Amino acid sequence: ALLCPTGGCGKCLSCRTALAGSHADVTMVVTEQSVITVAVARETVRQAALAPAGSRWQIMIVEDADRLHERAADALLKSIEEPPPRTVWLLCAPTIEDVAPTIRSRCRCLVLRTPAVAEVAAHLVNRDGVSEAVAVFAARASQGHIGRARALALDESARNRRRDVLRIPGQLSDLGSCMTSAANLVDAATEDAQPRVHDMDAREAADLQMAYGAGTRGVKASGYAAAQKELERSQKQRARRLLRDSVDRSLLDLASFYRDVVAVQLGSRTELINEELRQEVTAIARDTRGEMSAQRLDAIFAAREAIDGEVAPLLALESLMVSLRGAPDG
Repeated sequence: ALLCPTGGCGKCLSCRTALAGSHADVTMVVTEQSVITVAVARETVRQAALAPAGSRWQIMIVEDADRLHERAADALLKSIEEPPPRTVWLLCAPTIEDVAPTIRSRCRCLVLRTPAVAEVAAHLVNRDGVSEAVAVFAARASQGHIGRARALALDESARNRRRDVLRIPGQLSDLGSCMTSAANLVDAATEDAQPRVHDMDAREAADLQMAYGAGTRGVKASGYAAAQKELERSQKQRARRLLRDSVDRSLLDLASFYRDVVAVQLGSRTELINEELRQEVTAIARDTRGEMSAQRLDAIFAAREAIDGEVAPLLALESLMVSLRGAPDG
């Protein structure tokens, strides 16, 4: 809307290039690392100081603003508080509480409504051409997250991984099964992240070699060894983040199961997130108390925080599985 002469028609050149991610006046700050570094923040501030290429606005979009390193957040403060003429900052985060207080105090907060299941399903049918049944399933399972819904609708392996995660509550019969389930979750997350990690690492290594002329006969690649070492360090950080992100998606799926258990225990008549597993959900709801279900949900969210805080995923998941098994109700 800021770039379109008519306020967002969706058809003009500005709208089409903005939607395609190729507009000259739209800068996307996206990181594959665990944090957005101060170097990235400073470069973004430098770009924000430039005049728009067009005649309207320059838009700086920071995805995952909750991942801003403390020093990176400090580097953005001045430009966010007093942006250059015709520059607009848009910072995105899961919740306002996830953003550093110094940043959010200088921003206007706009809370976006989670789209309804029917709206997400319609989007999948119209844009991606999936069947209505698959679209409804993906929309319900994603809980309004369109990116996750598209993955579930278009990728059978994503649906299979989710199905395996939702089997876990019925498999935690003893300590051994808890350890096995934790290991299986980490293995599945590694398998999910590995292709993306491999492709990006190979592409970056090739780009670095080309930039330094490494491997070219008769060329001495000055500084290549140091740059390669820094690249490898960055790639390891990214691989850890992608693994943790995959584990986190599995934990959210697991939380949706126990959320359904609580809904059944409370006698709610709303549709379950995992409606296709109503029988399994009802069985666990019948055999446990509501207090135990709430404790299990707390344990899942505690595990998410632990993993985000750099606790080894396997260790956090082993502890979680033991907590989810708990002691049978009498």
